[in-house]
Amino acid sequence: MTGKPEQLGHYIGGRRVAGASGRTAPVFNPALGVATTQVALASANETRSVIANARAALPEWSDTPALRRARVLFRFRDLIEQHTDEIAGILTREHGKVLADARGEVTRGLEIVEFACGIPQLLKGEYSDAIGRGIDSWSLRQPVGVCAGITPFNFPAMVPMWMFPIAIACGNTFVLKPSEKDPGCPLRLAELLTEAGAPPGVLNVVNGDREAVDTLLTDPGVDAISFVGSTPVAEHVFRTGSNHGKRVQALGGAKNHMVVMPDADPAGAAHALAGAAYGSAGERCMAISVAVAVGDAGDRLVEALKKELAAIRVLPGTAEGADMGPLVTREHLDRVLGYVATGVQEGAKLVVDGRKMTVAGHERGFFMGPVLFDAVTPSMRIYREEIFGPVLVIVRVPDLDAALELVAGHEYGNGTAIFTRDGGTAREFCRRVSAGMVGVNVPIPVPMAFHSFGGWKRSLFGPLHMHGPDGVRFYTRLKTVTARWPTGSKGAEFTMPTMK
Repeated sequence: MTGKPEQLGHYIGGRRVAGASGRTAPVFNPALGVATTQVALASANETRSVIANARAALPEWSDTPALRRARVLFRFRDLIEQHTDEIAGILTREHGKVLADARGEVTRGLEIVEFACGIPQLLKGEYSDAIGRGIDSWSLRQPVGVCAGITPFNFPAMVPMWMFPIAIACGNTFVLKPSEKDPGCPLRLAELLTEAGAPPGVLNVVNGDREAVDTLLTDPGVDAISFVGSTPVAEHVFRTGSNHGKRVQALGGAKNHMVVMPDADPAGAAHALAGAAYGSAGERCMAISVAVAVGDAGDRLVEALKKELAAIRVLPGTAEGADMGPLVTREHLDRVLGYVATGVQEGAKLVVDGRKMTVAGHERGFFMGPVLFDAVTPSMRIYREEIFGPVLVIVRVPDLDAALELVAGHEYGNGTAIFTRDGGTAREFCRRVSAGMVGVNVPIPVPMAFHSFGGWKRSLFGPLHMHGPDGVRFYTRLKTVTARWPTGSKGAEFTMPTMK
């Protein structure tokens, strides 16, 4: 590559706009280990101008009939289908995940768009005739206003589509602040929405770092904030946004446990764990990072996992037959490697060590192989903290009660799963477990678009989850009208209105 790297700016008012702050950040191709692009980092003033643009577009868009808004999303859906390979290619180039996984991510985002296409039905209110003599009452859902989304690097296509299609379908305008590590997908999605017929300013993309984020959290022109990322940042977003009068939903970190009962098929459980723990190099908020072996399941599970991990092909995301690609940046790779070293120091048993692997022809890439720890205890950092890499730890417990206690004792409560052949055990687990999303013989229990996504405890700040019915509730305000058309004055009433 020669010459100056391409610089990605922002998307404002229906077109790409160059950055004006003079600050940039490198965007890497993780498989090559080199920066291929620069992304502009917006100043506070630039961010405010984007918010103002969204505010200016709000009155006309919010007054647009829901059916017309839905038709824009129908066309957007068609365009995403047509450009899936292009979007997946951008995703793989900037994030590193394998192409098949990238296409799957685009598909899961597409499903949210399909859900949002039904917005005329989803916005229907309720009507009560004759709640009193000559009095009727009805409810309606109206837009919140200008909404902002702050999204993570691990799902640069899907997580933005958790947010803006529903927000826009509900009549809001939207400002998206994606991760500066892989900004290409959000910019392309914004272009496609404009091509689908969305008016300028309905969806804007501002690239940046903390300066842009804090401006979105504090500027009075923003009415609602959606966030997905780590728990410390989620808590900051929730507190700061709420303190500035904004509606906030902030999804944080995870340490997802998969409980393997003694009656589970070890080979089947190991096969599921391999995909759930090491897919996308473990950079998923719903990745399984803790396997809880109950009773005598542990030894059989470890042996089965060793076979599965030996077969995982770590290659560039574009390579034929790749199972796992690189991590997103050198800094993140070093962080994950540091956790592996910590686990060894803490006394965990390192069963599979993928730290020293290299990929021929891609020696500068941010690659590491799968890592498996056994004999992990709840006091160890590798158990307590979110690693967000291809590291799976095994904790052994005597029975189901101990497994449930383990999950309940962790600060995160995003997702969990149980592998068993016993229906009674599964039912008890589902009813008692302290987590927001539960799988039964399903390792990654991500709900479909028409259900809502979110965890418990410190995995979620705010009362409402992402997409599904909660998404519609978050991006709308409920208004209830009580009406009477009197035929003549009956004089003032000084008591609480009641049904008569």
